[in-house]
This record gives sequence, C-alpha cells and structure tokens, in this order.
Amino acid sequence: MSKSDFDIADHGSIILFAPLTAAAQEWVDEHIPDDAHYIGSSLAVERRYAQDILDGIRSDGLEVS
Repeated sequence: MSKSDFDIADHGSIILFAPLTAAAQEWVDEHIPDDAHYIGSSLAVERRYAQDILDGIRSDGLEVS
C-alpha cells in the first residue's frame, strides 16, 4: 500500500490540499505561487483551479487521498 502525498478535502467553493510528505511539500514549493492562501498548513484553492492542481500533482507521480 502506498502512502498518500496529499490529503484533499472538498469544502464546497474551497478545496484544501494538505501536503503529507516531504515530496508533497517540495511540489507545493516549486509549483504554487508565494502569494497563495493557506488554512493552517493546507493550500486553500478556489474550486475552479483545483482540477489543474490535482492534474499537476498526479502527472508528477504523487499520490492523493
């Protein structure tokens, strides 16, 4: 069983991407702008942008739950 790199939580208009591994945090650091919004340690993304981020995460070989 593989460990997830990100936990994704759907909160309606906001999707939270919580990096769970060092690889996930590195991905966020490399791909997400510095002015992004966070709730705690989770990246908070408007629904309209979430699929593109999810596609990028998966295309780079990271696992999501």
